Amino acid sequence: MNAARKLSRVVQLLRNSSHNYKRAVATQYHFSATLANRGASVSSVQNSRQQQVQTCRFYSNQTEDDSLLDSVTYDRVCSETLDALSDYFDQLTENATDVAGTDVGYGDGVLTVNLGQDYGTYVINRQTPNKQIWLSSPTSGPKRFDFVSTPNGDGPNAGKWIYKHSGESLHELLQLEIGQIFKTQNVNFMELPYCS
Repeated sequence: MNAARKLSRVVQLLRNSSHNYKRAVATQYHFSATLANRGASVSSVQNSRQQQVQTCRFYSNQTEDDSLLDSVTYDRVCSETLDALSDYFDQLTENATDVAGTDVGYGDGVLTVNLGQDYGTYVINRQTPNKQIWLSSPTSGPKRFDFVSTPNGDGPNAGKWIYKHSGESLHELLQLEIGQIFKTQNVNFMELPYCS
């Protein structure tokens, strides 16, 4: 494979992640300048490509193969995750004595959890084009979670939704934030599907 094709492949890999578009443009400029001005060898382009691919993984332990989630698997995993979260939030809000004005709504891939004026509204929704789950939290703000398969995981629910910038999972974040709101209940998001 010649250097131009390798450059094109790196740019394509980086553009697949919306978070990395600027990095892809910078990489393309860097490679173009390197090839034009220095006459770089193919091996140096390969080394640079490997470094760039590792950089775009951020803090997760995700490999290139983990990020290739087919549409059928994404739909199944996403639906099971959102269904379980919806049921769990229903259970939490029904038993809440210390949080007033709660409401949980789920439809068309959007889970809305209103925790009253004191705590705000959480919105968790599917993003099918990106194969992600997005969270809008009144505490920590917006986050985009990618599904990462767990090799040798526990049964059919192996894997978790990871925020690549910090490596934190969706369920860990909800455990932390919602656990501080529902203080009188035993909150445990880590028992739900796709949290390990």
